[in-house]
Amino acid sequence: MAFARTCSVALVGVEGVLVEVQADLEPGIAAFSLVGLPDKSLSESRDRVRAAVVNSGTAWPAKKLTVGLSPASVPKAGSGFDLAVACAVLGAAERIDPRVLTEIVMIGELGLDGRVRPVRGILPAVLAAADAGYEQVVVPECAAAEASLVPGVSVLGVRTLRQLIAVLADEPVPDEDPDDHTGPDPLLAGLRLPGTGAATGMHSIGATQPDQDKDLADVVGQTAARTAVEVAAAGGHHLFLEGPPGAGKTMLAERLPAILPPLTRGESLEVTAVHSVAGLLPAGKPLIDTAPYCAPHHSATMQALVGGGPGIARPGAVSLSHRGILFLDETPEFSSHALDALRQPLEAGHVVIARSAGVVRFPAKFLMVLAANPCPCGRFSLHDSLCDCPPSAIRRYQGRLSGPLLDRVDLRVEVDPVTRAQLAESGTGPTTATVADRVREARARAAARLDGTPWRTNSDVPGRELRNRWHPVGGAMDEAERSLERGLLTARGLDRVLRVAWTVADLAGRHRPDASDVSLALQLRTGVPRGAAMTIGARP
Repeated sequence: MAFARTCSVALVGVEGVLVEVQADLEPGIAAFSLVGLPDKSLSESRDRVRAAVVNSGTAWPAKKLTVGLSPASVPKAGSGFDLAVACAVLGAAERIDPRVLTEIVMIGELGLDGRVRPVRGILPAVLAAADAGYEQVVVPECAAAEASLVPGVSVLGVRTLRQLIAVLADEPVPDEDPDDHTGPDPLLAGLRLPGTGAATGMHSIGATQPDQDKDLADVVGQTAARTAVEVAAAGGHHLFLEGPPGAGKTMLAERLPAILPPLTRGESLEVTAVHSVAGLLPAGKPLIDTAPYCAPHHSATMQALVGGGPGIARPGAVSLSHRGILFLDETPEFSSHALDALRQPLEAGHVVIARSAGVVRFPAKFLMVLAANPCPCGRFSLHDSLCDCPPSAIRRYQGRLSGPLLDRVDLRVEVDPVTRAQLAESGTGPTTATVADRVREARARAAARLDGTPWRTNSDVPGRELRNRWHPVGGAMDEAERSLERGLLTARGLDRVLRVAWTVADLAGRHRPDASDVSLALQLRTGVPRGAAMTIGARP
């Protein structure tokens, strides 16, 4: 009996499980059995591996072959086990010394000609290998940069199985010329899932700089909305923009990612891991260091928003916008079931999806921006009578956004139509760079205050902790507490007003929020004018 083993990684969501790939050769009729709960694409690896080994110039063992994937109770999916299966078989056949395989983790798909193709989820797979104590991984050459993001791991990128056999057998490594093609790299084909909508609304992911042609100064007027956008970015607060078509709601949302601070190293790895699993990493840039922006169409299903799909669930828009912006334009046009499904990830910062194939957990810490017209025709206003919609239609349209969902939104601003005078003053407002500097300073103040806690932004702090550990100026919350007593605020709403007040104080450079900060936070929360100045920089 001949036996060899090596390791690979099975992904469950964005978490990896180490899988030992064992190969056993016995005398008998030539056969190839693969056991250990493989899915369809993994079961087909028997034919891919056999053809790849033969076309790499190595004889296939004519014996009874059994390949086991352990632990057998964990479902395995995908073609990323091909490389480990091939090397385990060659180790059992003594083409490779079995001892050199035991401390190596191998991830990659094999083509029939022996080429090593990339697979989704390289980064979380290598992270799992590092956490398990492995120091050597073998990945496709085009994915070596992504795997090298994990510190303390030696990465070997190979182009073909023939190269890997030579390295492991301590033989001269053959030169493998890259494919000569002028179109898209065929090795990268299939990483994205066509037709799943996974990439819907993804903008500028991985760009080193935000779009330079989208400056906040381009937005005409909208003093209150600009202030709300700045507060949202500084504190991580969810935002609801309501106004007629053409008032600038989408322009404001598209400029929000540019004023967010760059991602930290840990946040970049989290975001990159999610996009690696989804197959959405940009070519030539393995690490995403800017906040993602996801704007799904209003026809998106619940699975497209929160994740799901057949078999093992895939990340949805809430996870693809992790540490970034989820913009839902024309929010009332979304399915009410899909919108209400956002309530749990808004509170928890992650989404748990249960399917027959298993339970997966995806991170979903995002800043949500909702945009809506006031009525079906978009012209309803308390200041004029241009709207032709009957009252019942207006109530039905506005009622599509449930109260529990809106209660989780900290900032609600009415975006007014642009006037002729405001158009003449176009480009006079603060630029993206100016606002981004203020946001970074405010976040630095919040981070210093929250140092030593698990929270980094004001929106992260639980209400109980905020009330007990960090107190505003005496009497500052009186107006907000009276609103709670009159039923204008819920208990959750009162906590959110306090969080926003701390963000306003951080932007204004104050150590504690005073009554004016709370008044502005209350105005941003309820949309009811209370005499507070709506421009942060103009406040005393």
